[in-house]
Amino acid sequence: MSTQIINDEMIKATKQHIQEIYLADDRPWVVGYSGGKDSTVVVQLVFEALSELKSDQLQKKIYVISSDTLVETPLIISSINTTLMRIQDKALELGLPIETHKVRPETNKTFWASLIGKGYPSPRQKFRWCTDRLKIDPANRFILDKVSKFGEVVMVLGVRDNESHTRDQVLKSHTIEGKALMRHSSLPNSFVFAPIRHFSLDDVWDYLLSYPSPWGNDNHELMALYQNSNSECPLIVDKDIKESAGSCGNSRFGCWTCTVVTKDKALIGFIENGEDWLIPLLAFRDWLSEIRDNPKYRQKHRMNGQVYLLSANMNDINIDDYTVIPEKDLGKYLEQNQIDLASIEELNLLVEDEDGNMKKLGLGPFTMKAREEILRRLLETQKEAQAKHPNDPNFELIREEELKAIRKYWFEDGDWNDRVPTIYEEVTGKQLDWEQDDRPLFEEDQLTDLETLCQEYGLSLQLLKKLVMIEKDYAGFKVRRGLQQEIEKTLKQDWLHL
Repeated sequence: MSTQIINDEMIKATKQHIQEIYLADDRPWVVGYSGGKDSTVVVQLVFEALSELKSDQLQKKIYVISSDTLVETPLIISSINTTLMRIQDKALELGLPIETHKVRPETNKTFWASLIGKGYPSPRQKFRWCTDRLKIDPANRFILDKVSKFGEVVMVLGVRDNESHTRDQVLKSHTIEGKALMRHSSLPNSFVFAPIRHFSLDDVWDYLLSYPSPWGNDNHELMALYQNSNSECPLIVDKDIKESAGSCGNSRFGCWTCTVVTKDKALIGFIENGEDWLIPLLAFRDWLSEIRDNPKYRQKHRMNGQVYLLSANMNDINIDDYTVIPEKDLGKYLEQNQIDLASIEELNLLVEDEDGNMKKLGLGPFTMKAREEILRRLLETQKEAQAKHPNDPNFELIREEELKAIRKYWFEDGDWNDRVPTIYEEVTGKQLDWEQDDRPLFEEDQLTDLETLCQEYGLSLQLLKKLVMIEKDYAGFKVRRGLQQEIEKTLKQDWLHL
């Protein structure tokens, strides 16, 4: 018996299994589609399985969702958009109960709102804040919305056994013996169906290259996307498989801003294949990775005001270039030298604990000055890429809504000079319709006076700005419940009491 006949039998059995699960109850399905090989197989098999059912059997909805992090590699998100549209059009033509949707992060939680707005350092393996905010939370919001409407949902995912040891353990732990559906680890009333769980990598490609796409895509083009890539970036809806999914930066289906990996093979592969307009994006991504751990660009306390110390590697330090102080005298030293841990760039300071161990100050968010530079460089990168783009000279790397979110975050962090509109106009030569409610609280000369007074009385300008912003947030309320707690929380920040 030939391999193709065996494959035909396996595909037929898989589609029958999909039909059985679909007809077993009235729970709607949410099918994850990332644009990669495994999710393409799942959507195609589901599409074909439903096409073979009678019209009176097509009684429940199937939602095909794709996660748009807003920093996807531009060519990939374009391909995903096209595919979703083709799936929807063909489903309507055939009368299939399939709807396609894209899920996105909330505007105040996007990559740029978090990194440039709040100062989150660019992600690394041990601090991958991006996965939850950009991928898991948006998908889960969509799923929970369907749970609230229908009671229960079934998620259909392109996960396979033997992809990794960790993934196998997760799949096994969620499997209910004798059942086709797995429990979801965190979403209530949600179950997982993995119809290609038993597929090997060869099975995946054999199917894609042997069975034509029902909506008219060329799966050979999909294979071409993989020629310089190791894996796809899956749609992740489960925090338990977040780590087993690994970084997406090594693949053609990840974010172009990914700094978790050393090199972005996705962008490099596209550039090597002639997409020169992506060169500015690669250069920006590499620079963002370089500055992440540079103390010059980072605050010396965390967002909550906590100051922490790390062991210093004395092999990399010329102690003659550093000031060494006892740990108990750290607060006095900072006060006497009027050092603002939120903005100071160069601080060659070593702290010696009671046992004689040398430590250095840990790093917090990006400084405001660093955030300004990142925003300026991003807009310059966008402008350069637009000039080279072969088809769309108006495509955006950052949306207007994100710029407005960044402006609000900066305002809360004490940017009363309102720098976002200025930087945007300086780089692009354009103006946006900025909300007047976010205009600066003080004129420039008044800010100068405040800064002078703070220096005269030994008061932190950063602290003063924070207290003023708290008062502003509660202004106009008859009952200002929580005001006192917010003030106390601010005054108890660790950096004020060293």
